[in-house]
Amino acid sequence: MRGIAAAVDFSTRAILGAIEASANLLIVHHGMFWSGLGPINGPSYKRLRLLIENDIAVYSSHLPLDRHPTLGNNILLAAELGLAPTGAFARFQEIPIGLSGESDIETASLTTRVQTFAKKYGEIRTSVISPGRRTRKWGICTGAGASAETLMEAASTGIDTLIVGEGPHWTAVYAEEHELAIIYAGHYATETLGVRALAQHLAERYELPWSFIDAPTGL
Repeated sequence: MRGIAAAVDFSTRAILGAIEASANLLIVHHGMFWSGLGPINGPSYKRLRLLIENDIAVYSSHLPLDRHPTLGNNILLAAELGLAPTGAFARFQEIPIGLSGESDIETASLTTRVQTFAKKYGEIRTSVISPGRRTRKWGICTGAGASAETLMEAASTGIDTLIVGEGPHWTAVYAEEHELAIIYAGHYATETLGVRALAQHLAERYELPWSFIDAPTGL
């Protein structure tokens, strides 16, 4: 083993970054296929050829890395924001992916914390937040966390503020109508944490160099 590279997405940019870093293990959050197996041609063939020619193995961990109790995107984002989780949130097929907790913080101040974290990757967006509004109970679900299911779960569990990567346009309208604040911190930004932590963990355990391949999507 020469070294480890980590990236949010499996992409040509990530593979080239791993080659430049002389790594032969590439850890990614989003894997090779989005719509099931398909023909290995065009860009798919190019990526696999690069991997084979440079003896690079790929490991992808999606939802398991989102919910990991120590290396996961959600627990690490909560720590970045100074929030202490007390419960689970964002169930997918009855399995909670995200986290929730209680607080007493001005929502605008929480938004500033999120901006400080995500500023490297672009501007964050929020639903309409009234002046002086306070966050009493929050929920975090990284990536595409603002969905119909998570919004309904927030309503049923008393969550007043959601911190997510991204969501459909209509979720901002829904939030305003239901007195819910949503902080959209960026899909890419919120999922940089887990792969970095996993790569560092393995590098320290096996005494290997590691690097993060930053290939933002703008989302």
